[in-house]
Amino acid sequence: MDAPAANQPPEFAPRDLWADDAVLRDAVLREGAGPFGDRIAAYARLAGDRLYALSFDAHRDRPRLRTHDRFGTRIDRVEFHPHYHALMRAAIEHGVAGLSWQSASAGAHVARAALSYLHHQVEPGTSCPLTMTHAAVPALRRVPALRDWADKATAFQYDAREVPIGDKPGVTLGMGMTEKQGGSDVRSNTTRAEALAGEGEYALTGHKWFFSAPMSDGFLVLAQASAGLTCFLLPRRLPDGARNAFQLMRLKDKLGDWSNASSEVEFQGAWAQRVGDEGRGIATILDMVMLTRLDCMLGSAAEMRMALAQAVHHARHRSAFGKHLVDQPLMRNVLADLAIEAEAALVLSMRVARAVDAAPHDPTEAAFARIATAIGKFWICKRAPAFVNEAQECLGGAGYVEESMLPRLYRQAPLNSIWEGSGNIQCLDVLRALQREPESGAALLGELEAACGMDASYDTAFARLRERLHAPDEAGARTLVERMALLLQASLLLRAGSPVAEMFCRSRLAGEHGLAFGTLPTDVAFGTWIERVLP
Repeated sequence: MDAPAANQPPEFAPRDLWADDAVLRDAVLREGAGPFGDRIAAYARLAGDRLYALSFDAHRDRPRLRTHDRFGTRIDRVEFHPHYHALMRAAIEHGVAGLSWQSASAGAHVARAALSYLHHQVEPGTSCPLTMTHAAVPALRRVPALRDWADKATAFQYDAREVPIGDKPGVTLGMGMTEKQGGSDVRSNTTRAEALAGEGEYALTGHKWFFSAPMSDGFLVLAQASAGLTCFLLPRRLPDGARNAFQLMRLKDKLGDWSNASSEVEFQGAWAQRVGDEGRGIATILDMVMLTRLDCMLGSAAEMRMALAQAVHHARHRSAFGKHLVDQPLMRNVLADLAIEAEAALVLSMRVARAVDAAPHDPTEAAFARIATAIGKFWICKRAPAFVNEAQECLGGAGYVEESMLPRLYRQAPLNSIWEGSGNIQCLDVLRALQREPESGAALLGELEAACGMDASYDTAFARLRERLHAPDEAGARTLVERMALLLQASLLLRAGSPVAEMFCRSRLAGEHGLAFGTLPTDVAFGTWIERVLP
């Protein structure tokens, strides 16, 4: 057996991603998912071992589009590495897509959020179809004719076969909302929906610029019906087994998210079923948007967590200039700063998951979830790319090569800030909520007021925010939403009694911080926060 290489860290995995993560364990208990702890712990062990190993091939061997078979027959099939399917199967069987809807227990959304956070750490590409499948369920459940779709989307069974839904124990769902002429402005969509003879049945003609996870069993899409923009469920296979009338034009050549397929599609009279009333497409998908935004937050928090864990692991085993990197004062500042940022990202994400969990029976939590998903989506997703790059620097050149996980995380990091509405869209949505839904602003203030009196710099920053809320303006919306996000994170950390809370307030609210990571004040001991990352 070869001797270990000199001054090189051991392999990062296998690791127990639950035992390693005190912040996650605390958040699961605090936000009401304690009874699901054993289930989450079991998936964390699987994710940090077998799924981590499978993820490299699933990511490296990208999906390929085959438009025709060898006889010239149109098939529009996307082929994946077998490990992609293994990852999807493990996630679905453990409830990453369906636990929220399968369990009636309080805390189920929080538990599923923890599962999603764990899965995304090791293979974020498969998180896309898992998120869409999860998010589509509420809309489908409101339509009696689509109840079978909703039930099978929540099933803990993965079936990759191209067969009608009637022959499948479980299904996955994709989406097709945006078009090339409109992007986020979906009201400008040109895809047309013509009513057919059957109740709620339509023929769709047009295109979608992003048709996500094109091998899904069904897709929620927006199209213009006679009464305006409307939501539809478009199946890949018709009930008789025939292919639906759409063609995949190409797969997107993306910066990251390599294991997942995204496509462009043309609808050629494709059969679809209406979801919700005609002309109410935006209203129909609002619940879905909130859920996907939450998963964007969780995904970015997961990327931060994995990048930081890799950096701390490397720094503990790598020596330079006579010391382990983790003992070098400046490196300790960087790692401690990243630890504070990662903890704040997860704490806010899990608090929003609790709000989503409680929303059906608690109007205040529903109002908080409405505004907090946009706030958190803007800020946490915006922080991820710079965070992952800083973690790469901790590894130096070793963080730039594909054998490490850092390049994959770096390519993935910008996605969540772009998908489901980029930064400006989130900030405009926050302004809209403040202006049109005063209960959302009241719920936000209530959440922030709960931490008043616990930290002087927090109180000062909160008072300034209250003044700005009297006259919010569009041009300054990013600054306003950034301060909301920081105060939300600070409030949650303070009330949780987190050991990083005081330094978060000093550095993020009181200005004792530069513009780069690693610029914390130096009159504190960094070791506690670094040890909190990995035991």
